[in-house]
Amino acid sequence: MDKRIAKLYENVVNLPVLPHSVPQVLFELGSASQTVHYAIEELYQQNEQLEKVQETLAAEFYRYEELFEEAPDGYCVTDAHGKIQLANRKFSRLLNIEKHYLVGKNLVNFVALEERKCFRNFLSQLSQPGRNQELVICLQRRSGEFFEVVFTVSASYDNQGKPQSLRWLLRAINERKSSQLTQIKKDCDFGDRPIYKYSKGETILLDQQTIWYVCQGVVKLTTLCESGEETLVGLADQGMIFGSYMTSLNNYQATAMFDVQLVSIYVSEITASPNLSYLLLPKFNQRLRQTEAFLAVSGFRRVQDRLYYLLRLLKQEIGEKIGNETRIPIRLTHEDFANACCTTRVTITRLMCKLKYQGKITFDNKRHIIVKNLD
Repeated sequence: MDKRIAKLYENVVNLPVLPHSVPQVLFELGSASQTVHYAIEELYQQNEQLEKVQETLAAEFYRYEELFEEAPDGYCVTDAHGKIQLANRKFSRLLNIEKHYLVGKNLVNFVALEERKCFRNFLSQLSQPGRNQELVICLQRRSGEFFEVVFTVSASYDNQGKPQSLRWLLRAINERKSSQLTQIKKDCDFGDRPIYKYSKGETILLDQQTIWYVCQGVVKLTTLCESGEETLVGLADQGMIFGSYMTSLNNYQATAMFDVQLVSIYVSEITASPNLSYLLLPKFNQRLRQTEAFLAVSGFRRVQDRLYYLLRLLKQEIGEKIGNETRIPIRLTHEDFANACCTTRVTITRLMCKLKYQGKITFDNKRHIIVKNLD
């Protein structure tokens, strides 16, 4: 451009008759050309800086990718429902499956079948913001081999406080640690203790020095309000614990929903035995989580939402899968639902009829609720 302007200026100067405005125009063109030249030089410098930044970012990306891929423990990222979005090499090796096959799969698919209910309950509790949480669970490799792991999980949340993604750190329990856990379970085997049986509808005796462990059946845990009405605060099914020692409620009652078998554990045994304390700690945590979940029912403004939440909670806690549906194996009266939802029995009856009409719930021949779809 500079050469063309210089040539043009030379040609004009050599003209026999020079228009008055031409030199001024050519001078302005030259000035504009110089400005463009400076701008180009500045762009060159900026481009060089951008290339350096790009090289730095590429190096940082490679460093973090290497840290992620070569981490000594398994690591994966899932959405709020447990669907795998990203996994490192160690994670894929532990499950004996290629990384590209892991993406898009639900993490629960790799959990041992008998522990999937526990895993789903744990996953549902992660929707509540808090600190990192741990879970000891059994996974199954692609080859069919089972192995115990410890998951440490943290969640990220959006501006509305809803979980966006879950970050899972996986550590396989080595043989020494596994043998220690096995020994703890052996030392604290509840099967060697006397079994207490209660029939359906019986009230279970509670005292401050004893904790009950449920071997079979479901126990309904209730309290009495000032009005004298009974309010549902929890359900203890097989493998769970309960007792008046674990609550500060003055009126606390346990009722067998159907025939149950229990073993008793003295509080003094727990305080005196580190092994027993270690074994029961997750069960205390489970009892606390469930109680908080039942208390959360009253936090919904609409009665319909309270009932929906309660049905989902029952589905998660004690539900039995029947194909694509879930059966709630205990029969709670409309009065039980009304007390738990802080409303009247008439309102619960009307809402239940509405849910049945919409095809969201149905009943089997024993009048147990079958949950189809409450989304």
